[in-house]
Amino acid sequence: MEKIEHTTVPTNGINMHVASIGTGPVVLFLHGFPELWYSWRHQLLYLSSRGYRAIAPDLRGYGDTDAPPSVTSYTVLHIVGDLVGLLDKLGIEQVFLVGHDWGASIAWNFCTIRPDRVKALVNLSVAFRPRNPTIKPVDAFRALFGDDHYICRFQEPGEVEEDFAQIDTAKLMKKFLVSRSPKAPCVPKEIGFRGLPDPPALPSWLSEEDVNYYATKFNQKGFTGGLNYYRCLNLTWELAAPWTGVQIKVPVKFIVGDQDVTYHIPGVKEYIHNGGFKRDVPFLQEVVVMEGVAHFLNQEKPEEVSEHIYNFINKF
Repeated sequence: MEKIEHTTVPTNGINMHVASIGTGPVVLFLHGFPELWYSWRHQLLYLSSRGYRAIAPDLRGYGDTDAPPSVTSYTVLHIVGDLVGLLDKLGIEQVFLVGHDWGASIAWNFCTIRPDRVKALVNLSVAFRPRNPTIKPVDAFRALFGDDHYICRFQEPGEVEEDFAQIDTAKLMKKFLVSRSPKAPCVPKEIGFRGLPDPPALPSWLSEEDVNYYATKFNQKGFTGGLNYYRCLNLTWELAAPWTGVQIKVPVKFIVGDQDVTYHIPGVKEYIHNGGFKRDVPFLQEVVVMEGVAHFLNQEKPEEVSEHIYNFINKF
C-alpha cells in the first residue's frame, strides 16, 4: 500500500486527489457511495503488478478532492468532465475504465459521451439504464419503492446529513459496507439511518483499519458531496436528453453479486439476461453473476474481481 502514489491534479475547476501505481496501459477506477479511491486498494495493487498503470481518484465531493458548495455542481456531466480533464492533464489518450456503484453509472455515461477515450469497460454492480424520456429517475424510484426509499430520502439537502451526524461515522460506515440484504433500503424518517440495526462482527474482508480510513475522511469532508449525486439525478436526466437512445459502443464486461441490492430492483434481472442489456450495449462480451456476493464485491472478493478485470482487459 505504501507504494501507491498520491497526487493532486487540477481539472474542470476543481483539485482532484488521485491514487496511482504502476506503469503501462492505464486502468481508471471509479468508486461509488459512500466510498473513496480506497475501495480499489486491492485492484490497484493487483493490476499494477501485472503491467498496468492503475489510477483511482476520489471523485468530486469525496475524500481529498474538492467539494463545490452548489448542489447542482454534481451532475454526471460535471463528473465526466472532471475525468476527461484528469486524463488530459495526465496526457492519457485512452483508458480501460472500471466502475462500481455510482462509479459504474458515471462510467456508462462516460462511454455515452466520450467513447473515444475508452478502450474497454468493466462495470460492477450497476447495469446500464437507458434513459427513459417519460419519467425522471427519482420519480421512478418513488413509484417503485415509496417515499422511504433511500434515494428519495437523500433528496432534501441537509436532512440526511443531520440524520448521519447523530451516529458515529465508523458505525455508519459499517452499516453501509456490511449490509447484505438484497431488499431495497427503505428508511422511514422517524427511524432514520441512525436506527438501522448495528451490523454483526466485521467480515474477514473488512478490517477496523479500513473502516476507520473511510470514517476519518468522511468526518473531515462530510457526506454532502456524495449525497449531491443523488440530488442531481433528475437534473442529469434533463441534461442527458440529447443522448437518449445512444448505445454503449465499447467492449464491456459486467459483474454483479447475486445478493446485490441493485440486482434485485424489479426488472433488472430480466433486463440483464433476456436481451435488453445486449440490445443497448451491443459489445457486451461477458456477464458474471457472483454467487453469495453482495454489493461491495470489489472489496468482498478482491482477488476474483481483480482477476475478472485483468482477464478481460488483457484481451485488448
